[in-house]
Amino acid sequence: MRLIGILGGYACLGLSFLIVFEILARKLFNFSLQGVDEIGGYVVAVAGTFGMALAAVERAHTRIDVLLLRLPFKMQAALNLLAYVALGLGAAFMAYMSWQTLSESLLFNSVSSSPLQTPLWIPQSLWVAGLVVFAIAALWSACRGVFALRNGLEAASRALAPPSIAEEIEEARK
Repeated sequence: MRLIGILGGYACLGLSFLIVFEILARKLFNFSLQGVDEIGGYVVAVAGTFGMALAAVERAHTRIDVLLLRLPFKMQAALNLLAYVALGLGAAFMAYMSWQTLSESLLFNSVSSSPLQTPLWIPQSLWVAGLVVFAIAALWSACRGVFALRNGLEAASRALAPPSIAEEIEEARK
């Protein structure tokens, strides 16, 4: 899963270089590559969906810790589990709707309305794949939390709660 994050980072880095080249080419040589903004949208959409999957597995999704940490431990465990179930169901719904979008693009042989005329099934397939992986990762995390809950609240907290400062420091040392 970490490899997906690394690939997404390199894709965003490559996009940054492409944008810088586009800006310099326009300013200095009055030349444009045409479609860099379109490619950028595809890269962000695909990297974002796979990034959300990585965040689900690593318990890195944003939560309101100020409120959460003030609640009783049992309530924290229940809310963390509820958060992952809601995240997984929301991701599954997004994956389903993205599949509907991809199906229509395939049915009508849709292409982008830019100079690139990109067949939309290509970026949409990657987008759907990312959303499916995100849904699976979030639902798997919820299941992992349910299984951990059988071993007690401490195990459920380790499986579902946001990483503590100590865990983040330990991860940074690796």
